[in-house]
Amino acid sequence: MPADRFSTATRLKALGEQAAARVYRAKRRPRRNRLTGRAALLALVMCSLVVALAYPIRQYISQRSDISDQRRKAQDAAAALDRLRDEKARWQDPAYVQQQARRHLHYVMPGETGYIVQDGSGVRAAPKAAKAAQLPWYDKLWESVDAADTAGTAHAAGTADAAGTAVADKR
Repeated sequence: MPADRFSTATRLKALGEQAAARVYRAKRRPRRNRLTGRAALLALVMCSLVVALAYPIRQYISQRSDISDQRRKAQDAAAALDRLRDEKARWQDPAYVQQQARRHLHYVMPGETGYIVQDGSGVRAAPKAAKAAQLPWYDKLWESVDAADTAGTAHAAGTADAAGTAVADKR
């Protein structure tokens, strides 16, 4: 009897479901590996390019940012130069010089009376208690330690003086 006498379907029924699953798996073609030699070579070339170009690209980007920083600094310097030229031109005007002398040096013209206001706000200085309330906690603490030390020294000197007077009286 030849081996191919029965069809595949007949044989499957005979072997049962487990055997059928094995037969179907055996009939399928083996799966090809997805990573072929060409794909591996392409991946290797791409990785090499990325590694080779990473440093130059990073340098290029950092140099571009340095160039933009230098351009910004040059623009700032040009603006400062323009301001200084304007100020120099103002100082060439005698009226501006007189105005600055009056404002900063408190100069007065002959015949004028000069007044200097100590506090331009017109508000009197706060009392010492109000100033102490505005101090931070650590300054308040240190002042209390200093005050206690000063009071303790004065008390010790007074006690020593009183003791010395009492000893002198007994003699």
